[in-house]
Amino acid sequence: MSEIQEAGSKIMVNVVLPSHIMSRIPQLQPGQVALVGAGPGDPGLLTLNALMLIQQADVLVCDRLVSDEIAALKPAKAELINAGKSCKEHVLTQEQTNQVLVDQAKLGKRVVRLKGGDPYIFGRGGEEVEFLMDHEIESIIVPGITAASGCSAYAGFPLTHRDFAQSVTLATGHIKHDGKLELDWKALASNDRTVVFYMGLNNAQLISDSLQAEGREADTPVGLIERGTTLQQRTVFTTLGALPQAIIDNGLKPPTMMIVGEVVTIAEKNAKKQEKINAKKAAEKAVRNSEENNLAQA
Repeated sequence: MSEIQEAGSKIMVNVVLPSHIMSRIPQLQPGQVALVGAGPGDPGLLTLNALMLIQQADVLVCDRLVSDEIAALKPAKAELINAGKSCKEHVLTQEQTNQVLVDQAKLGKRVVRLKGGDPYIFGRGGEEVEFLMDHEIESIIVPGITAASGCSAYAGFPLTHRDFAQSVTLATGHIKHDGKLELDWKALASNDRTVVFYMGLNNAQLISDSLQAEGREADTPVGLIERGTTLQQRTVFTTLGALPQAIIDNGLKPPTMMIVGEVVTIAEKNAKKQEKINAKKAAEKAVRNSEENNLAQA
């Protein structure tokens, strides 16, 4: 059993992986950089490759969306570099982060660039790989569960459904340099489509107005998921017309996913069904307890 296997087995509650699976785990070499998707927040949503690469790191470069729980999976000797970025605040600029990756790799370190969600979905992974290639640094890409699918699942609804949504579109709600958000609003306003906006809180009014201007009804359901898949997750259900005010009223902060479409209603429908199931189980349990008490007293 290799050092990696031992570390992985310990984390995975003593599950020893078969050799044919272990042989496919990427081996991070000195001077290489792995861009690793950490998923939407819940450590349980890390992929196996992500976990194993984190445990091979000499240096871990983390974004703000990577939880302390996930960062703590690194080897004790590994250096942690915080590159945390939010919409308005940067510990390191993107350019500085790019340079850190190159500098650490040139020192012969095994570098893991850990990013929330998936590196290639609004994660600027493409830019970082280009920079690494320009400096002749080899990289490994490990996809992660993107926030759209993770957050919607934890909020209780799918992104597609045969009755409501035949397609799903992932869109940015924020343009670099705080530019004007110019999307194909006509296409996004299609009623048979689910639209997921990443980083859209600050442009909620524009999103609401633009979709309605292209024909999306004001009563279109919207799900707002703050800190999705974490223990701090909050889910707010509203409508397209009431979207901006709902954000204000509930004090929602980034990271919050904004999901527009009829699929959102499934969460509330299933919640009501679950309430009935729970009530039925409680009633059945009360009957059983009563019968057991009667037998005990007989």
